[in-house]
Amino acid sequence: MMLGELKPILAALVLPPAGPLLLVLLGLLLAAVGRRRGGALLAVGGLGGAWLLSCHGAAVLLSSLLLPAVAPLQPAQLQDVQAIVVLGGGVVREAPEYGRAEPNAATLARLRYGALLARRSGKPLAFAGGVGWASVDAGIAPEVQTAQRVLEQEWQLVPRWLDDRSRDTEENAQRMRQLLAPAGIGRIALVTHAWHMPRSLREFERAGFQVVPAATGFAAPQVRPLLEWLPSAEGLSLSRNVLREALALAWGRLRTRREHAGLP
Repeated sequence: MMLGELKPILAALVLPPAGPLLLVLLGLLLAAVGRRRGGALLAVGGLGGAWLLSCHGAAVLLSSLLLPAVAPLQPAQLQDVQAIVVLGGGVVREAPEYGRAEPNAATLARLRYGALLARRSGKPLAFAGGVGWASVDAGIAPEVQTAQRVLEQEWQLVPRWLDDRSRDTEENAQRMRQLLAPAGIGRIALVTHAWHMPRSLREFERAGFQVVPAATGFAAPQVRPLLEWLPSAEGLSLSRNVLREALALAWGRLRTRREHAGLP
């Protein structure tokens, strides 16, 4: 197993819902061996954490506290951009109602916004997908094929560049640099979710691009205040994404410091 293949496994164990639930389990085990006070506190903390991290209001608050703020794109910012680069967010491998693979909700939202920007600006379009570390489709890139089909059939746009090899955001940036450099393209509008933008911006700038952030899917209240603080699938999903990105940014800062210090 490659080191990269451990990333989705470790993330699944640390992030909600598994992370808080593992704390509950550990608390129950401690209580079972006689450490009732500590075990009870740990179990209650795990349950409280699971509840809180499932609330959309808590997820929005976490986003504002843990991730750099991202502003919506202004139309004037597209003037000097040479290309629109859309980052993939995953695929539904088998959608029975369509009888084929389809973009998941994240990818579809990014494709829609990228297509809108490409139409408005007339700039060429690129899609950075590939095969993620957690994918079961080793060597196959259904996300790229699906995105290409959707762009052509639903928006009548033909992407000029397609990344069908990358396994994560860092490799997306490096592969896009390889694809776009021969055309002399160095200034791009980068389309991804707002919670994913800080890390994406860092990786694409490290790869040598000048990046205009074109974020979609901003973390903001969606329902009445009371409902924002009741557990929901949307709240859990956003909390998970925010925490994953915050950990990735922290790891990136550590990696940068080690590089500057000349450490392996």
